[in-house]
Amino acid sequence: MWRRSWKRIHRIKREVRLFARAMLEGTHPVLAQIIPIRRCNLDCGYCNEYDKVSSPVPLDAMLRRIDKLADLGCSIITLSGGEPTLHPDLDAIIARIRERDAIATLITNGLLLTPERIEKLNRAGLDYLQISIDNLQPDEISKKSLRVLDPKLQWLADYAEFGVTINSVLGSGVRHPEDAYTIGTRARALGFHSTVGILHDHIGQLKPLTPEHQSVYQRFRALGSSLFSFSHFDHFQENISRGLPNQWDCRAGGRFLYVCEDGLVHYCSQQRGHPAIPLESYTRQDLEREAARTKACAPFCTVSCVHQVAMLDDFRTRPRETLQGILDRRRAIDPSFKPPTFVRALDWAFLTGPHRRTFARLATALFRVR
Repeated sequence: MWRRSWKRIHRIKREVRLFARAMLEGTHPVLAQIIPIRRCNLDCGYCNEYDKVSSPVPLDAMLRRIDKLADLGCSIITLSGGEPTLHPDLDAIIARIRERDAIATLITNGLLLTPERIEKLNRAGLDYLQISIDNLQPDEISKKSLRVLDPKLQWLADYAEFGVTINSVLGSGVRHPEDAYTIGTRARALGFHSTVGILHDHIGQLKPLTPEHQSVYQRFRALGSSLFSFSHFDHFQENISRGLPNQWDCRAGGRFLYVCEDGLVHYCSQQRGHPAIPLESYTRQDLEREAARTKACAPFCTVSCVHQVAMLDDFRTRPRETLQGILDRRRAIDPSFKPPTFVRALDWAFLTGPHRRTFARLATALFRVR
């Protein structure tokens, strides 16, 4: 327990430092998703991000790509797939991310997790792990069910020294939307963060929720959200759930990078082929040009990690109110909200001085008040 607490404090310290850097400088990548293997041990009917035959990317190529992302200044590097736990050198890849002073995160279906595998991820230095669970019982659309994965979740609760997020989904193809709420409450009972996503089509575009799914979404939203990660329940997701477009500046290709198994940079997992420039030759000029480029897919995009990066730049460039005002508006949304201890302990007079704007931006990001 003490080791977990110490690692969490150290992780938050690193996150605050990286967040401050991202707020001060707007050209380096904040988040990159990189694919160590395209193969997956499942074949979920809604997924277009896997195959059944690809070999793992060689370790030396993965380490070069990690080093290149670090040289570009990337703050967070997420390993995705396919199923990244199929890569035989996953621990070495995670360790290199940590050596290069980036936050190391992993998106997995969780099926290959064991207590021994979790301990190896601890030793490698993993910061965060995310599992998507789609239903309570497996069906032909998704095998990622709570029945299958609940023992894995208990092992994570017992052994993981990294943060854990459980994501469930709503949308077309989900037969039992109430499952998402059950999965979310189970995740929180185990001490994990839980989110809900909305299924998109093969290019990441919006599929509006039905009234039944919308009802479950609103119940899930009422659960609240954790403090130190951007919430999925922002105005982007609210509009998406209602089938409405969002007006925003997509920063993919600059502040967010998706690096496929061939080492090419794409906007995101759903816009592969643009700009498709080799990572090894990606430059600061490429980052700035692609971040500024208008993307026609943006209004109905559902790719939340790209939204979150764009939100950070919005925080960075838009004037903000005082911290007290932000907390007051957060309480208006949720009367039961109480600021965490470290905020209550701050000297409020200091926050109204020359550092007001910096702290206001930080508070906006932490409490997700717009």
